[in-house]
Amino acid sequence: MSVKPIRLFGDPVLRMKAQPVTTFDAELRTLVNDLTETMQAAPGAGLAAPQLGVSLRVFTYNVDGVLGHLINPELTLSEEEQDGPEGCLSLPGLTYDCLRAFGVVARGFNMYGDPITVEGTQRLARCIQHETDHLDGIIFIDRLDAEQRKAAIRAIREADWADQAPTQVKVSPHDTFGRAL
Repeated sequence: MSVKPIRLFGDPVLRMKAQPVTTFDAELRTLVNDLTETMQAAPGAGLAAPQLGVSLRVFTYNVDGVLGHLINPELTLSEEEQDGPEGCLSLPGLTYDCLRAFGVVARGFNMYGDPITVEGTQRLARCIQHETDHLDGIIFIDRLDAEQRKAAIRAIREADWADQAPTQVKVSPHDTFGRAL
């Protein structure tokens, strides 16, 4: 187990759809532990495997004292919404208000292959949606309205950590109910 470098916006792995986990072995448990240690050291509320350069459907979370992980998540979202600040360890220092579902029921597996369900509202729901987006190659700025996306891209280009390569923002493949397109 160790703290790993976090991939930053512009790294192609962040735009790839991660592969489902099919083998629940010691290597997967090491990945979950590395994700947890890296997330806590950052510190962050969540971290997805692609942010460490691993294209697998795994993420960890630490929200309001609840530490956990989820593998191969499938989400059911509430119709009620929340709008609030969101940031990302792959976009250090940048925070924007982002519209998300208020509640979520996430079904998946733990690192041993046992089925688990995680239910949450507010911050936990936001985190689970954010990390699941990472597994689909979506970064939270993709969910912003056009004006906010432009501001975010401008801020990324000006950030001292930013790669000078042109940035690409794609529209979320998830149903946005007519918002943020």
